[in-house]
Amino acid sequence: MLKQLYIKNFTLIDELNISFNPGFSVITGETGAGKSIILGAIGLLLGNRADTRQVKAGTERCIVEAHFDLHKYNLQTFFQEHDLDYDEQDCIVRREVSSSGKSRAFINDSPVSLQQMKDLGERLVDIHSQHQNLLLRKEDFQLNVIDLMAGNERERNDYTTSYQSYTQARSQLQALKQQMQASYDNEDFLRFQQSELNDAQLTAGEQEELEEQSQLMSHVEEIKSALYESDNLLNADSTGIVNGLRSIINQLHSIENVFPAAEELASRTDECFIELKDISEEISNRLERVDFNPAELESINDRLDHLYSLQQKYHVSSVEELIDIKQNIDEQLSQIDNSDEQLKELQDQLIALESACQDKAKRLSATRQKAARKVEQAMKSRLVPLGIPNVRFEVSLSEKPLSADGTDRVAFLFSANKSTALLPVSEVASGGEIARVMLSLKAMISGSVKLPTIIFDEIDTGVSGRVAEQMAAIMKEMGDADRQVISITHLPQIAAMGATHYRVSKEERKQGTTSSMVMLSQEERISEIAQMLSGSNISEAAINNAKALLQIGE
Repeated sequence: MLKQLYIKNFTLIDELNISFNPGFSVITGETGAGKSIILGAIGLLLGNRADTRQVKAGTERCIVEAHFDLHKYNLQTFFQEHDLDYDEQDCIVRREVSSSGKSRAFINDSPVSLQQMKDLGERLVDIHSQHQNLLLRKEDFQLNVIDLMAGNERERNDYTTSYQSYTQARSQLQALKQQMQASYDNEDFLRFQQSELNDAQLTAGEQEELEEQSQLMSHVEEIKSALYESDNLLNADSTGIVNGLRSIINQLHSIENVFPAAEELASRTDECFIELKDISEEISNRLERVDFNPAELESINDRLDHLYSLQQKYHVSSVEELIDIKQNIDEQLSQIDNSDEQLKELQDQLIALESACQDKAKRLSATRQKAARKVEQAMKSRLVPLGIPNVRFEVSLSEKPLSADGTDRVAFLFSANKSTALLPVSEVASGGEIARVMLSLKAMISGSVKLPTIIFDEIDTGVSGRVAEQMAAIMKEMGDADRQVISITHLPQIAAMGATHYRVSKEERKQGTTSSMVMLSQEERISEIAQMLSGSNISEAAINNAKALLQIGE
């Protein structure tokens, strides 16, 4: 419920701070007084697009702030999902627009995106203006009305889950068919590549090993010469390093008794001797094994050339990548070989899911068929008192293919006369009749579900007299049923029914034109309604008539 509205520097409003009550309230005022400005300000809180022209001339920014009571809306989840503070007694929604065009949105003083504000705003306030009557042209709006009256949330959720599984399986089947077709088109080429890579007998690490062998055999003379010289330096009889170390060790051991430090030096030299002796033997062994075989080198280089050619052909730089390509090709061909089996499995799965979806769609349709009859009866009972005594209102439900909202195509059919054929309401109803249909729909829905604050913006257009009284009675009924309903009206019959009455007025000042809004006392209400009845010159008869209307409203 909207508890309080604060507006500052918004178009013609300097500053406005006004409280709202539960039940049915009315807002009146002359044309151009600023009622649409109030709605525009509330629209900012609902996430509507901001315009720098909304900032009052000569000021830096405008502010619109509203306080809501949320204790009946069950919105805790919304606040948890968006990490926002939750206070069900006082939720503060604020929008600021600067003269430079920057806009900021806040919920309970936390900055939020415009979409978050919009998501919350549409759960708090429903502004019904003339353009909203166009919803009657939309099938999804009509179907939503039926579902609300059916109370079929469980059936809809069951169907939605089933339909999502069905569409997912259908997409998978389509993707498999496309993949199969592409694979079939490419199968010959894939099998050629598979054969080519199989014949190559690729082995991980092979290329590095062959490159090392090729490098060695290409420099065999240089390698043998270096190894021979190294062996000679280490093992020559008189000048070899190994023999020299052995002599050093002996010399050091010979002076251990007179020079104790020689023992440690001899031990360290002995370690060097052992390591060098091992190196010497390794060099000798390698020298014996190094040999040059021209045929073997040619074979190695041929193999390397083949590997390099394959890598260039497949745009890779290693044998390991060629192996990965081969495995991928193997998998693709395996899928081709097994694709018929996969296709059959998916087709069977899709048939089963479609059957389950159809079953749940029938259950959902059954709830809608039952609700459609309730809607027809409720709408007739509401429209007859609204000045359409011969009204016929039918809900047509026809079958359509499986879709996100089921298999029901809905149309609200309307005729204001017995002799006129039933046709879609948006095609045959006049503006006044459509307004009455929409009011009746919302009144009907409000009896089944908890609606947010409803603001009717001149829904009384095109009606007067007894019909206006009945429309007011419906809105009062909605307000009395623990709901907040606000009607912007030009009709005294509706104004008199409000439990709370506000007046919007415009005043010319030296600083410019300003709009204001005030809550009227009982005496002020009499004067306001009398003026609505008789114009600027209020007669005694108009005052008495106003009092009578207010008594009826009570």
